[in-house]
Amino acid sequence: MLLSIETKVELMTYFLCYLLLMNVITFIEMGHDKAQAKKGGQRVPEKRLFLLAAIGGGIGGWLGMKAWRHKTKHTSFIVGMPLLTGLNAICVIAVVMNM
Repeated sequence: MLLSIETKVELMTYFLCYLLLMNVITFIEMGHDKAQAKKGGQRVPEKRLFLLAAIGGGIGGWLGMKAWRHKTKHTSFIVGMPLLTGLNAICVIAVVMNM
């Protein structure tokens, strides 16, 4: 299926907006979880943080770990967030290559 240049640009714009939104949400969730941890409040489940990272928010999760100094002693996060960021990058490359 051949798409016009305008359609490709529009699809890529939506895709990039989605990625930006997912990374912002993941970053905020990491900060929220850190704040809840400090005050003994209800925490964000780790599964949710990994899910958000897996569906496009890998960079936001990784940056959230660094900015908030959160989950930096958990091996699953130390290894998982960079891996999910790499997976996100591979997916972005695949989408761009197939446009």
